[in-house]
Amino acid sequence: MKSVELIVPCYNEEQMVEIFYEKTNAVVSEIEGYSFSFIFVDDGSRDQTIQKIKGLAAAHDNVKYLSFSRNFGKEAAMYAGLKMSTAERVAIMDADLQHPPELIEGMLKAIDEEGYDSCSARRVSREGEPKLRSAFSRLFYKFINKMSDIDLVDGAVDFRMMTRNMVNAIVSMPEVQRFSKGIFCWVGFKTKWIEFKNVERLIGESKWSFWSLFKYAIDGIVAFTTFPLRIATLIGTCVSSAAFIYLLFVLIKTLCFGKDVPGYSSTIIILLFIGGVIIMALGIIGEYLARMYMETKRRPIFITRETNIKEQDDESDKK
Repeated sequence: MKSVELIVPCYNEEQMVEIFYEKTNAVVSEIEGYSFSFIFVDDGSRDQTIQKIKGLAAAHDNVKYLSFSRNFGKEAAMYAGLKMSTAERVAIMDADLQHPPELIEGMLKAIDEEGYDSCSARRVSREGEPKLRSAFSRLFYKFINKMSDIDLVDGAVDFRMMTRNMVNAIVSMPEVQRFSKGIFCWVGFKTKWIEFKNVERLIGESKWSFWSLFKYAIDGIVAFTTFPLRIATLIGTCVSSAAFIYLLFVLIKTLCFGKDVPGYSSTIIILLFIGGVIIMALGIIGEYLARMYMETKRRPIFITRETNIKEQDDESDKK
């Protein structure tokens, strides 16, 4: 019987953790040939999430948990769960039940019967999601796929099943500024995609605001491509070339027709344009330098406040 661990990042999900466990456990208990356990990762929740999780752990032997000292973000929570896992098969799921547990059986078959190293879910509809967010999401996937060497699948979510070998490869990348969707692609391995329609939350609202998603997109772009730096170089070259051509034009015009009267408005416009280009280029460079700065600090990705995973307690703060 193969072991399977389900990693469940949680942030302010006190209303959902028990519902999630009951429904998901009911589904996986019907799958033969596997033993399932849950690793709930409390990402510094401000409500009673950790108390609900501890209640589940006290009542069920297949529930493990890890609680952060503060909110480190979902990326850190996923990394912590993967790092703590020891099973032969490991999956990541959201606690809001937007990742249908009914897909788990098919994911396991893809790995154990079809020879894949990973099986991931891909959302093919965005019903219930704001249209502006959907449009920006599709634009992001097109943008990053053209700029980087990785190939992100449009609609890909964090819900995926992985072999132990793939999990070890992901955990071996201890970068602080994490973008897991890119990391999953970068490590390679053979992946099968399962399509599903968007499922709305049963209770509560998404913790992802438009601004947080925008910052997450910037993290992904900076983490897996240096193309923005090349854009800044290209724009700088074009502006410099245009300025040189304009200089030749003014010089020839002055020599042929005499001294030209300088225009105040055109001068201000040119100065503002060039200044804007310089500031933009510095901003792009600053994004990369900021991430280099954070990486050189070598701060831990997460800090454990409490856990019932005793064998991993001593190592959880080292990376």
